[in-house]
Amino acid sequence: MKMPVALLVLLALCNAIKVNGEGNNLQCDHNPTSQPRPHSVSILEFGAVGDGKTLNTIAFQNAIFYLKSFADKGGAQLYVPPGRWLTGSFNLTSHLTLFLEKGAVILGSQDPSHWDIVEPLPSYGRGIELPGRRYRSLVNGYMLRDVVITGDNGTIDGQGSVWWEWFTSHSLNYTRPHLVEFVSSKDVHVSNITFLNAPAYNIHPVYCSNVHIHNVSVYAPPGSPYTVGIVPDSSDNVCIEDCNISTGHDAIALKSGWDEYGIAYGRPTTNVHIRSVHLQSSTGSSLAFGSEMSGGISNIQVEHVHFYNSFIGIQFRTTKGRGGYLREIIISDANMLNINMAFSAIGDYGSHPDDKFNPNAFPSLEKITLHDIIGKNIIMAGNFSGIQQAPFKSMCLFNISLSMSSTFSSCWSCSNVSGYSEMVFPEPCADLKNSNASLCFSILMRPNGRGGSGAIL
Repeated sequence: MKMPVALLVLLALCNAIKVNGEGNNLQCDHNPTSQPRPHSVSILEFGAVGDGKTLNTIAFQNAIFYLKSFADKGGAQLYVPPGRWLTGSFNLTSHLTLFLEKGAVILGSQDPSHWDIVEPLPSYGRGIELPGRRYRSLVNGYMLRDVVITGDNGTIDGQGSVWWEWFTSHSLNYTRPHLVEFVSSKDVHVSNITFLNAPAYNIHPVYCSNVHIHNVSVYAPPGSPYTVGIVPDSSDNVCIEDCNISTGHDAIALKSGWDEYGIAYGRPTTNVHIRSVHLQSSTGSSLAFGSEMSGGISNIQVEHVHFYNSFIGIQFRTTKGRGGYLREIIISDANMLNINMAFSAIGDYGSHPDDKFNPNAFPSLEKITLHDIIGKNIIMAGNFSGIQQAPFKSMCLFNISLSMSSTFSSCWSCSNVSGYSEMVFPEPCADLKNSNASLCFSILMRPNGRGGSGAIL
């Protein structure tokens, strides 16, 4: 007697093995509690004025320079009281907590001369939007250890409307800045803060390790061009949880460098755990992977997520010349509401930094599992369009139910892709009906019912 396919899948789940011996080590389950700093000063002590008009860049710089002397004494806290604190870009230091009290608003200056110009990131080779250098972010950390941005729901407001206008009118000489960026830093914690109106990205950890982003709210209006919420970039051991994000473009986007520059830098984004987030994207994707992924993206766990009022729910992006890989990604326990397209995997997405890329650097996309997903008011179920020379493999869908609001004759579009599906409605493409469930990447069940990543045997 032939065993039902669904039962085979469940048996395979029970025989799953850990990836790299770390399948159960989900990042959000191991969040070290931030210890109070033994020293604290107020930005008022450095002459800052919270009237929304006085420029306080020097006050922030002087305060942080002073607090740097406490790095070997347990660190220190910079306290920002209620008020509207206008500033240009400034740098943090190690063993520092930047604390924004309720009613405190750090305002980004709308004068571009108040934002430093810096070199491009080495894994990108140039600014993302324009060749050459880029504007430094409003709040920065470079090669730091143990740095915290938190508060009692204080706000960092980039006042990005002028940057959006300059971007749309092609008036900029350099790539737009972000609100918060950490580069080559370790043990970074961002929590209990509201981010508004970023010129481009809101939170950008790049080349970082041990990053925890918890209980933050991010908002940029629907018309804001290419504003993105949180962007883990060539970083590892990242947790994003309990966040509400609504942006003009992507809500969360994972990246790892651009074409030949990302391949040469060779630092992947890996060991990322995302859970209990509400994501909305007006023109992009609620959750995006790539398209700049040349250093590789792998070992990603996403669970208990809500996607709503978005153009695309979940999207994997790459193109010829990227190199790198997207693999070992599990997305589960997701709810979708009012989504134009639930799932997308595209092999011709995005541009190139210059003409030096290798057109034969084909990216790899494989071992992607989507399961336990419910969608309502979905227009199209999915579009999986791989690369002819490097087809997408092991795209696995299990226990997915989408309530469609359209009358399309076909809810799915597939090419150059192969995978497995079981208990999926509407019925997916024939390309996703491989009978070999062992191709899939799935969940290692634990006694407490939570999952870690593992490969089906």
